[in-house]
Amino acid sequence: MRVLVALGGNALVKRGDTPDADLQRANVDTAVRALAPLAERHELILTHGNGPQVGVLSLESVNDAALTRPYPLDTIGAETQGMIGYWMLQALQNALPGRQVVAMINQTLVSAVDPAFERPTKFVGQVYPRAEAERLAAEYGWTVAEDGGAGWRRVVPSPRPQRVIETRLIRLLVRSGAVVVCAGGGGIPVFRNDVGRLEGVEAVIDKDLTASVLAETLEVDALLILTDVPQVMRNFGTSRQEGIGHTTPHELRAEEFPAGSMGPKVEAAAGFVERTGDMAAIGRLDECERILAGAAGTIITPNATWPLESTL
Repeated sequence: MRVLVALGGNALVKRGDTPDADLQRANVDTAVRALAPLAERHELILTHGNGPQVGVLSLESVNDAALTRPYPLDTIGAETQGMIGYWMLQALQNALPGRQVVAMINQTLVSAVDPAFERPTKFVGQVYPRAEAERLAAEYGWTVAEDGGAGWRRVVPSPRPQRVIETRLIRLLVRSGAVVVCAGGGGIPVFRNDVGRLEGVEAVIDKDLTASVLAETLEVDALLILTDVPQVMRNFGTSRQEGIGHTTPHELRAEEFPAGSMGPKVEAAAGFVERTGDMAAIGRLDECERILAGAAGTIITPNATWPLESTL
């Protein structure tokens, strides 16, 4: 099968961890050990989050006295793609000797008039107590919001992805047998100006929505959105909480999920299944093999049936 895996930001920086490079590299090694068996049996494309890393580099840029102005978010997004791509490239090469692996810098096209630019919602960077977050917002001109009761974080615009600019090149690499790390952090947000030239824009794209768009255009058989929870939860945080196993897009859309966390994952997975008729799933990274086999996670298909005989 052709499988696209979208790794959550917690695969690199777990909640409560400091974003030190050594710790992130150790977490990448752990993630790759879980994913290597998939690469041995299937065509594999990997994307990843970058929210914590964007926050760290953004704060460093703001505090750099040598700069006349901080680096824009599109440039910082490119920096995180290169950094995380290098870590994943090396870990995959070590785990899959003899296999060709490539890490790419990718741009993702968005609309310059997307209403998201007027309503920042995407969390980036560290979690702060409210007073500290408000102090930083006043000092640096940030917008901040509460992140699910865990604390307060910076929020930035998150326009909807339309297409990964380098999709054709990614397809060529996958067909050649390479494991491809691409579209990190949802891709570098760009738009076409009034003369058709690409320009970067101050935003961060939701990586799960980009993964959904990319999975459709690459005609993958399965989209796996891997995070730190075993399943999508119905009535999350209440006494009636329960995991959702095999389901359909229609059934999922009848539920309500937090807009800043599980909501985009459900939207990305359900949208992919609706548009393609193929399989998507949400679950834990360390259960990725069982998820693909239909034995773990939340499995979304048109008729709630997986695996199909043709995939066995």
